[in-house]
Amino acid sequence: MSECRKDNLAHFAVTIISKDRPGIVADTTEVLFRLGCNLEDSSCTMLGGDFAMILIVSHEKPFTKARLAEEFRLLQERTGLNIHVRTLHDDEICPVKEEGELCLISVYGSDQPGIVYRVTRALADRQVNITDLNTRLIGTVEEPVYVLMLEAILPDGMTVDDAERLLDNLKKELNVEIGVRTITPVSF
Repeated sequence: MSECRKDNLAHFAVTIISKDRPGIVADTTEVLFRLGCNLEDSSCTMLGGDFAMILIVSHEKPFTKARLAEEFRLLQERTGLNIHVRTLHDDEICPVKEEGELCLISVYGSDQPGIVYRVTRALADRQVNITDLNTRLIGTVEEPVYVLMLEAILPDGMTVDDAERLLDNLKKELNVEIGVRTITPVSF
């Protein structure tokens, strides 16, 4: 069992979705800055014409979800952003301990239904933990190319070569290129 942080911080998950426009990140982080919140973790991306953000923020206690939600409600009224705030409990802010090897898996091929499902199912069935996943449709209208990029933690005992062999059959069945390579973590 992993050890969770026990500190004097309140933690919140903030989810924001909006039609994409310049300034969404600046507007959001301005609210956090004014309140004295720390942005601990984030993921932001454009999906089609929308922009989505998931943030983990903290603030010294006592600080309430109501206070954070009220500030974001004012931003929502002013900008039209769709914002949801959720309190995180101590057991939800445990640091993730990466036990196995970290790798990047890339898939390129003709666009077709089932690429994401088939690749992620094969990985899940072997206990590979996906930590990040992105897809894009590139190429032309006449020749669309589907790109899937994901980061994953391999279970103890599985190597990058094992993961590549695991996906070999899918490579042939889906007629796509699949690459698996090690990601070397950077220490600070």
